[in-house]
Amino acid sequence: MNNFKNTKFKDIMYTYGTIIALVLIIILFGILNPRAFLSSTNFWNITRQMAILAVIALGATLIMCVSEFDLSVGNIASFSGVLSALLAINGVPFVFALIIATFISGILGLINGFIVTKFKVMSFIITLAMGRMIYGLTYWLSGGAIIFNDIPKSFKFIGTAKIGPIPYLTILMIIISIIFVYITKYTAFGRKLYAIGGNEVASKVSGVKVELNKTLAFAISGLMAGFAGVLLASRVGSASPTAGDAYNLNAYATIFIGITLFKEGVPNILGTLVGVAIFTVLANGLTILQVPTFIQNILTGLIIIIAVVGQKVGNSNND
Repeated sequence: MNNFKNTKFKDIMYTYGTIIALVLIIILFGILNPRAFLSSTNFWNITRQMAILAVIALGATLIMCVSEFDLSVGNIASFSGVLSALLAINGVPFVFALIIATFISGILGLINGFIVTKFKVMSFIITLAMGRMIYGLTYWLSGGAIIFNDIPKSFKFIGTAKIGPIPYLTILMIIISIIFVYITKYTAFGRKLYAIGGNEVASKVSGVKVELNKTLAFAISGLMAGFAGVLLASRVGSASPTAGDAYNLNAYATIFIGITLFKEGVPNILGTLVGVAIFTVLANGLTILQVPTFIQNILTGLIIIIAVVGQKVGNSNND
């Protein structure tokens, strides 16, 4: 009887542990500071904070689906934010500045994918090196300084505007999330990505164009990172050459947390969104409690370790 209860408890924790963790974090902060944390204003603020990380993490999820890494997403976000801000300052309308910066970011992702697939090299190393190159380019464009002078009000609109209490960024996050759920669940492209991640050799034998699909995944990842970079610059009203640095670690942390959401143990969009929610709620609650940033960084690393180890233990128990 006890063994049955223990097994059932383990199954529940393995299946719903991530959701339970999110609920417990919300309850904890709600108890510690209910007036600030549980307010409707803070709720919408949390969703707006989620948006930037979610956009980057959703693109990176496709990379994880094919068992690769793109460690340049943070640098691409910084580059895109700086480029779009400079274009806006020089009179380019915001929409065109966004399109240009996002398109070029997609090209950078495409280059990543081409090098990785063409030369069969480790994506970890190539994207890390590409990230350093992009950082150098961003530093040159910005002169190593934060860009905030002469940025037009139109540039800041999408990052700060609301429909009633709902931020535009929240609406964008929801729309993009729905699109990515559809891509990964209901399109041939999404199924091919999972097939490649499951067994690349078998996928190639079965006729899947592995190199093409991998390259497209990298291109989409770059595109999403660039889009997020523009949204971030719009939200804060400035562009920094290091603005996207924190998103590299956080994006992949949310993906690893999301992997624990389903027994299949594969990257998935809904899981990534839950991971984004956990990270954002945690950061928001700790900020409200005035916990130092270095403690938040320690907790971020700890969460990644727990997620990865928990997934490994859960898989071993199911075998």
